[in-house]
Amino acid sequence: MTAFTADEARALLTRVMGLSRAEACEANLNANTGGNIRYARNTVTTAGATTDRTLVVQSNFGKRSGTATINEFDDAALERVVRRSEELARLAPEDPEFMEPLAPQEYVATEGWVDATATVSPEYRARVAEASIAAAKARDCVAAGFFNDGSAWQAMMNTKGLFAYYRNTNMNFTVTMRTADSTGSGYALRDFNDVAKFDAAAASRVAVEKAAASREARAIEPGKYTVILEPEAAAGLIQFMMFNFDARSADEGRSFLAKPGGGTRVGEKLVDERVTVYSDPQSPELPSSPWGGDGRAMRRRNWIENGVARQLYYSRYWAAKQGVEAVPFPTNLAMAGGEASVEQLIRDTPRGILLTRTWYIRPVDPQTVLLTGLTRDGTFYIENGALKHAVKNLRFNESPVIMLNNLDALGRVERVNGEFGFSCLIPAIRVRDFTFTSLSDAV
Repeated sequence: MTAFTADEARALLTRVMGLSRAEACEANLNANTGGNIRYARNTVTTAGATTDRTLVVQSNFGKRSGTATINEFDDAALERVVRRSEELARLAPEDPEFMEPLAPQEYVATEGWVDATATVSPEYRARVAEASIAAAKARDCVAAGFFNDGSAWQAMMNTKGLFAYYRNTNMNFTVTMRTADSTGSGYALRDFNDVAKFDAAAASRVAVEKAAASREARAIEPGKYTVILEPEAAAGLIQFMMFNFDARSADEGRSFLAKPGGGTRVGEKLVDERVTVYSDPQSPELPSSPWGGDGRAMRRRNWIENGVARQLYYSRYWAAKQGVEAVPFPTNLAMAGGEASVEQLIRDTPRGILLTRTWYIRPVDPQTVLLTGLTRDGTFYIENGALKHAVKNLRFNESPVIMLNNLDALGRVERVNGEFGFSCLIPAIRVRDFTFTSLSDAV
């Protein structure tokens, strides 16, 4: 059986610690189970199920570390993986940035587990594909989609006495709809811990409507435009900005958060005062692990508050070197939003462009977080508060820092799974002077 309770995890990891002859030892136990279904050209192509359990043991002698992994858990296998990690540790070079295992931590309670998601059946997955394909056929479109669900368990223990345990469920759905003549394309994504919040037919209809509306797209001149980004379109850009909140890169002058001449921009206003970005493992809409990969406890943190940079994340080594708190990389990300729907933002826009998805985003300049990418799956021109016509896709060169300084309005937040497979709560946003550099012939 793949699943393990907190007591079962503690018992197994205690056995591992008892076998250790190293100066320090840490073990991580991970398990997952789930299933998926994939379809293309309105036909199911694959369906499958996965189950796995692994144990990772790290042994340390001084600043030398060795790691070994195994997926068997009898006494002989546990002895073997511990000895192998010790053998590798003795052979390894010293790590100048080695940090000893953490002492016991206190973790907040989070609720990322939902029984309904943990018990999704193959029949349910088939109904998801059926509903999505039916939505496509009703509008003479062709569907290509992927639905997967899963349950995961993580536990860790070390010779300092730390023990952590967490279990969660998740489902993710993506679908691209193409018109039969391949001139229009639409996309939808849904990401939840609780499968009861998911409606495959409704999500598919969103993608179908975008596909139908994006036929006969017209070319426009590249340049600066007022732009409304739906949450899925905004997520990738904002994630890129937040991944640059690493304290070491800022202290070493390698990021936009570095001050000329030394120091960081923590405490400075970076973006519009309406922008607050935070992480919170206890978020009801976005529950996540109460501990990071190295065992550090998670809690709510404001990274940007009312436009001001408040916090950077620190590795344990860099925090010790700087004499500050070791702040872990977040396990989720959220941005405060407003009350307006996307439709309301459109009605309040004299002229602009609606972006429903941004894609293939890549960094250009880390000092300014300048990014380049493409629009995709439904781009529309707005005139006098209404969508006038579809627009051919465009390449953009834009910094999310500049974008959030040009913020015009915030819409409602939605849970999305952004460019890096990282679940977020992101609002729809309207910004001024968003920069498009060229046209793209892709649909």
